[in-house]
Amino acid sequence: MGGLIGQSWGMLFASGGFKVKLYDIEQQQVTKALENIRKEMKLLEQAGSLKGSLSAEEQLSLIRGCASVEEAVEGAMHIQECVPENLELKRKIFAQLDRAVDDTIVLSSSTSCLLPSQLFAGLAHVKQCIVAHPVNPPYYVPLVELVPHPETSPATVDRTHALMQKIGQSPIRVLKEIDGFALNRLQFAIISEAWRLVQEGIVSPSDLDLVMSDGLGMRYAFIGPLETMHLNAEGMLSYCDRYREGMKRVLKSFGPVPEFSGPTVEKVNQAMCVKIPDDPEHLAARRKWRDECLMSLARLKRQMQSQ
Repeated sequence: MGGLIGQSWGMLFASGGFKVKLYDIEQQQVTKALENIRKEMKLLEQAGSLKGSLSAEEQLSLIRGCASVEEAVEGAMHIQECVPENLELKRKIFAQLDRAVDDTIVLSSSTSCLLPSQLFAGLAHVKQCIVAHPVNPPYYVPLVELVPHPETSPATVDRTHALMQKIGQSPIRVLKEIDGFALNRLQFAIISEAWRLVQEGIVSPSDLDLVMSDGLGMRYAFIGPLETMHLNAEGMLSYCDRYREGMKRVLKSFGPVPEFSGPTVEKVNQAMCVKIPDDPEHLAARRKWRDECLMSLARLKRQMQSQ
């Protein structure tokens, strides 16, 4: 699958020394993806940010395009689907793959919001099916959520977990199916309260973003919310004893789920466009800056973890 997520997966698998075959229903997408991957890998190598122990040329030699699903499946150990978030389309792809694979290949979806029980229902190889949801952009943000179908075998989960670690990602096990998985439930909770704070005139959109980028995000880049609690008192039990009632009081004041429309969306959009105009050129430049920041942060985290 030759889109941006598929390209990132291809680069990651190659960084781990694996042979990669890219397939897309539109062959021009595969050609474009291979060109983009070559350009990106060369830039990463120049910046000292290329993942893995192989050179860019060595990694590029592991990646090629193919012309059919059957060719893509042949000799594969793991298939990572990256088509758009459309249940009917994904089910069609997995039905096609189900007919083409044997009992040894893991069938994995990159979906961010579709449940495994919806995606993989009725497949003969359901025990080999799993969601491996990356975070955008996957090459720079290592988290991968592994979400099994109720009938997925433990061996499939273990194997996928080991593969993700091998290519330098940080897999987590979502132990049972839930809408939004873990990351988007946390992300949407933050977005929801952020929206309400702006909607109710408590903070401006630009100041709201500063609360995360120069506040919570500074800590969360290195430690999660539970460890933050543990460190902000004399351990978790102390934190809960000290702040339990205050947290409950504030949480009870949260409003309903926002509509994300009307005057507030206009207000937020206007504020965002003052900072980053929403034309393709400005958005692309800001994404490039974001990715460069993420690369620098990844280097810093590696340094801190090695100390």
